[in-house]
Amino acid sequence: MAAKYTLITPARNEADYIEKTLDSVVNQTLKPVRWIIVNDGSTDETGEIAGRYARKYDFIELININGDQQRNFGSKSKAVAFAYDQLAGVDFDYVGNLDADISFDPHYYENILRELEADPRLGIAGGIRYDYRNGAFELVDSARNSVGGPIQLFRRECWETIGGYMALPYGGIDAIAETSARMHGWKVHSFPQYRVYHHRATGTANRSVWSALFRAGIRDYTIGYHPLFEVARTVYRFKQRPYVLGSLVMLAGYFSALLRRFKRPVSPALISFLHREQLSRLKEATIARIKHAP
Repeated sequence: MAAKYTLITPARNEADYIEKTLDSVVNQTLKPVRWIIVNDGSTDETGEIAGRYARKYDFIELININGDQQRNFGSKSKAVAFAYDQLAGVDFDYVGNLDADISFDPHYYENILRELEADPRLGIAGGIRYDYRNGAFELVDSARNSVGGPIQLFRRECWETIGGYMALPYGGIDAIAETSARMHGWKVHSFPQYRVYHHRATGTANRSVWSALFRAGIRDYTIGYHPLFEVARTVYRFKQRPYVLGSLVMLAGYFSALLRRFKRPVSPALISFLHREQLSRLKEATIARIKHAP
């Protein structure tokens, strides 16, 4: 396979997980031409662990920077942008964001690249994610035209068209990236036959599950989610732990941000596009339920 890919991993205080990610990548049947790990102000052994691998494998480059004092998504997007600048002069076709708490089988990237090579309009691809919750890995249910942020693999042209990740104070950088990609005519697709394992539930680093859920609601508002879609989304997650109450906390975060008129940093055009997508999905889901009603 002639396709060449690079990876970028922003890491902060991931000593408990990063070795799983490092082992997954170095054991790939098709390795990246360059993997830049940005140690973003870690105070644990993240840098030391990554450094051992960087000294052993010449395609790994470790960069230590002093990030923002607190973990935040604005810092992550800046770390990714900084790493991408370091790829100047490297010959590659695809670039992937890879979080430092992910593991997968040795054929993962070879398989995803095969899918990208087969469809020139496929801009973002990835597998399906299982998050570690309550002592077990649970499937993260998402639309097939969406790829989880921790494993998004971009066609280089798509990445440069959308301008990479946008700095967002409450997160959602992956959602905005894929929405922007679709708005520019690129396909986004996750392939259920390729599994990845996320060793920590999204958004729970350095905060309780309740705080993470409330913040997720704020995130959804600030990146432009339609109120009807947010209500449907939280009702759908009633079956996830913490049952019902978790959904209500998330919904409280959304409407708290709406009532307080939090700033939405994304463009009106993108919000309009996102609303059309979300209302279309709600319409399709409603029609499907009516058809299958007894």
